[in-house]
Amino acid sequence: QVQLVESGGGLVQSGGSLRLSCAASGRIFSINAMGWYRQAPGKQRELVAAITSTGSANYADSVKGRLTISRDNAKNTVYLQMNSLKAEDTAVYYCNAEIVTVVWSGRIVRDYWGQGTQVTVSS
Repeated sequence: QVQLVESGGGLVQSGGSLRLSCAASGRIFSINAMGWYRQAPGKQRELVAAITSTGSANYADSVKGRLTISRDNAKNTVYLQMNSLKAEDTAVYYCNAEIVTVVWSGRIVRDYWGQGTQVTVSS
């Protein structure tokens, strides 16, 4: 059983900072890309940032220069450092990872999601 557990959300004033963490656990063989998505009330879920297993990152235009994604492969953990937060960053943030597991018949690659963590930025 593979799980993604997020932490670090909360309430912060505009201009403030938060750091989200997401740790993967279970019978993991390897992890490919990891990423953060967010969903604001009444809106579709959108990609915020993603990072490959070798550390190559990409960002949504709306967060470039303010949010930084990183990962610790030894800990199966991905982070999202959020600086200069704005009210429009308010959303539930979800961690996503493409994880490889090994079963008797071979390897399985599938996407896993965290439970989500609320980030609220007050203006």
